Amino acid sequence: MNKPIIFSIDDDPQVLRAIGRDIRAQYNADYKIISSTSASEALDLLTDLKNGGDTVAMFLVDQRMPEMEGVDFLQKAIKTFPVAKRVLLTAYSDTEAAIKAINDVQLDYYLMKPWNPPEEKLYPVISDLLGDWQSDYIPDFKGIKVIGYQFSPKSHEIKDFLAGNLIPYRWYDVENDPEAKTLLETNKLKTSDLPLIIYEDGSCATKPTVRQIAEKTGLSPQIKNEIYDVVIIGAGPAGLAAAVYGSSEGLKTLLIERRAPGGQAGTSSRIENYLGFPAGLSGADLTRRAISQATRLGAEFLSPHVVRDIRQKDGYKTIVLDDGPEIISRSIVITTGVDYRKLEVKGVEKFTGAGIYYGSAMTEASACKGKDVFVIGGGNSAGQAAMYLSKFARKVHIVIRREDLSATMSAYLINQIGQTSNIEVLPNTEVCEADGIECLEKLVLVNVKTQDRTTHEASAMYIFIGARPYTDWIKLDIIKNDKEFIETGRNLAAYDDFKKVWKLKRDPYLLETSCPGVFAAGDVRAGAMNRVASAVGEGSMAISFVHKYLAEV
Repeated sequence: MNKPIIFSIDDDPQVLRAIGRDIRAQYNADYKIISSTSASEALDLLTDLKNGGDTVAMFLVDQRMPEMEGVDFLQKAIKTFPVAKRVLLTAYSDTEAAIKAINDVQLDYYLMKPWNPPEEKLYPVISDLLGDWQSDYIPDFKGIKVIGYQFSPKSHEIKDFLAGNLIPYRWYDVENDPEAKTLLETNKLKTSDLPLIIYEDGSCATKPTVRQIAEKTGLSPQIKNEIYDVVIIGAGPAGLAAAVYGSSEGLKTLLIERRAPGGQAGTSSRIENYLGFPAGLSGADLTRRAISQATRLGAEFLSPHVVRDIRQKDGYKTIVLDDGPEIISRSIVITTGVDYRKLEVKGVEKFTGAGIYYGSAMTEASACKGKDVFVIGGGNSAGQAAMYLSKFARKVHIVIRREDLSATMSAYLINQIGQTSNIEVLPNTEVCEADGIECLEKLVLVNVKTQDRTTHEASAMYIFIGARPYTDWIKLDIIKNDKEFIETGRNLAAYDDFKKVWKLKRDPYLLETSCPGVFAAGDVRAGAMNRVASAVGEGSMAISFVHKYLAEV
């Protein structure tokens, strides 16, 4: 954490040196001492200090300066650092102005020049003021700041990206947080420039793209190798496991992710049935551990980058990205997982990102405090989200088309939901309309048996209505089933096209696709178990088959 700042401003270099010398001699151990002969330059510097998360504890300002008087400087400076102590350096003839400044800028003290000896006329005053300031001082957040509107799809996209990539940040709602308005004014920006992101180095960007944020935060490193042994596409549990095992066994390993690591599991607030964690762990915690483990072992991680195609020639695979260089690899493991299906009802598309979210969207949970929210779906992900949201919301409604949760949700989650007083399950029900002005405000539900409709106040809706595999980008001769999941191993023989594309004498390995050297693991694979543990197992197992394949070529 940076030291608080004592900032002295005086146009007379000799006086400035004297005050700097005396202040530094007494307070240098606990405070950073900054000085300037220009009031205008000092005001400009305040913006950089504010953006960088620094805090000014005290201003020591000369009253008589040619650019602007000390009182005028303080009137402008306290807009950026309103709790800083204010001391005016005055001559005897400035006494009247100093007394007036007590009311105008809530001046804390006016100090007559000269102040010799400082042990009697300077330090007691400064120490008393700094002690008073320290008693109310709360250190400013040192990291990325995001300023925007709560129900803004663009703001949600930025928050979701930062949280998903485990990048610490602080959110400022411009409508409810006075500090958000201060940051806008400090940077001379308007609400039309939102969302605004202020990086740790103090630089800022208005309406940044996810790719720009990734480049600024170092998530998009340069490709280090001309040819990789294995490229893993998708950083869910299966992809992360493959990256850990591939890199640990000496393979040149690259992991590519289009959004954020962890996949759907990464957004889970609590995974309680994963081996070795009796108290459970969050998806974010599991992801963080896996990413750290893989990178420590030598795997490279590229995010966010979308793979557009795979081309094959002479046994080598070329991965074509949406932008950036093409990547050559000897083998590929596809672990792109699944996406939640779209809810095709009136109003959902309009309010997606503004009260309606696919997945748990934990970044938005705190905004639901004391309000009613709806979770659509009856799987484990929906149950985990409901349990997490129940800590914030007044009421959580789980909307399902079935009679109960027993057929789709694990027993431990059903028991937890039954014991949580502010969670209500609405069976035989589905959403038929979402309504609001600028964000979601109401939901219209219909009973699928009686066709009775009811309207409910709703601050947020989280959608978990089944999954579709993320495979529509694949143009290579990779056989998929009628639901677009990738077929592997023995199951390929049931397809008429298999013999047309498979030209090796051996049969495909267990997790190998119809394209030799291209493997699939996790939820994207036909027949997968849709559990974190099984995805991790398949990702690990895929690397053993990669070794066998590489030994052949």
